[in-house]
Amino acid sequence: MQAAMAALDDAGMTMEDIEAVVYSMAPSEFLGVNEPDRWCVDAVGGRGRPFMRIHTGGATGISAAHAGFYHVASGLFDSVLVVGADKVRECRDSQQVLNTIWDPLFERQFGLTTITMAAFQAVRHMQIYGTREERMALVAVRSRGNALNNPVAHLKGRITVDDVMASPYLCWPIKKYDTCPSSAGGAAVVIVSEEKARKRCTRPAWIKACSEVANTVFLGDQMGGMAQMDFADSDILAMAAEEAYRQAGIRNPRREIQTAELYAPFTICELSMVEALGFCRKGESGRLNEEGFFSMDGGIAVNPSGGTLCANAIAITALARVCDGALQVMGKAPSGMQVRNVRHAVCTGEGGSFQFHAVMILGDDD
Repeated sequence: MQAAMAALDDAGMTMEDIEAVVYSMAPSEFLGVNEPDRWCVDAVGGRGRPFMRIHTGGATGISAAHAGFYHVASGLFDSVLVVGADKVRECRDSQQVLNTIWDPLFERQFGLTTITMAAFQAVRHMQIYGTREERMALVAVRSRGNALNNPVAHLKGRITVDDVMASPYLCWPIKKYDTCPSSAGGAAVVIVSEEKARKRCTRPAWIKACSEVANTVFLGDQMGGMAQMDFADSDILAMAAEEAYRQAGIRNPRREIQTAELYAPFTICELSMVEALGFCRKGESGRLNEEGFFSMDGGIAVNPSGGTLCANAIAITALARVCDGALQVMGKAPSGMQVRNVRHAVCTGEGGSFQFHAVMILGDDD
């Protein structure tokens, strides 16, 4: 409810102005109640209104934002509240819940977890591109530093590469500081028609593109095949990004994107994702990160909020990426977190076994 009220206040609206609600909720088990969307209808203003729950794992938040956009773009509604919350931090064993992703007969017996999944990607990236652990560590260092300016970040602080390297291994080469926390939190955005946006906001964040591409749930089948994909690369995200850029009319993302809020729960994910988004060639991300290209004052500011490495309430983490991207475009990000001259922001979500990849592009013009 706090997130919903904050979004409405920011938009200068009340619940009476909202015509429909999209609820962002990932696995129910994290909250410890059966189908929590049913419990939250009253709290988020869903009673007496059209109400839809969205669930695509870690991509849930941005998938919910997509649903809200299509509700309005279709002409069915003029104003939609997209809202959700999660309490992963309060779950007794969130990793055990996540372990149920894997097929019980075909894959689970191999000890697959979201952590080993990330380790496989890291090892493969190292093997092909020569990526080093120290360059992965730099992602965590930058993220924690950026989060110092984010009043709602879960983890923040000044850490060094040595600190990351000294943190315990969870599954080589993934260490504790290479991973996201288990967080609790809520997020909400208000999506309205062009007419309402022009009346209520002097500088709205316009939704320029929405795209989402799914892959197979089976990790072993995410390599090779007809598409000749490699597990080192976020090729499904690249497909989603290509469609999003087409919709937004973006031809050179490295020149036309000023900031990106990425759902990257592990440091290696971010290195792979910036390559998939066309910010650099495959294998270049580690070097560019070391040179500061993805820093606040670099070529493209990646995760100025600190990103998923600093707060991961799974049901709304990708929605928080949209919130932070919108604030950047509107010039309303917290002090120290605002990137200069933002015209386009890319927001992403990733869910399941690297299975669901979604992209939303926000811009300062319609």
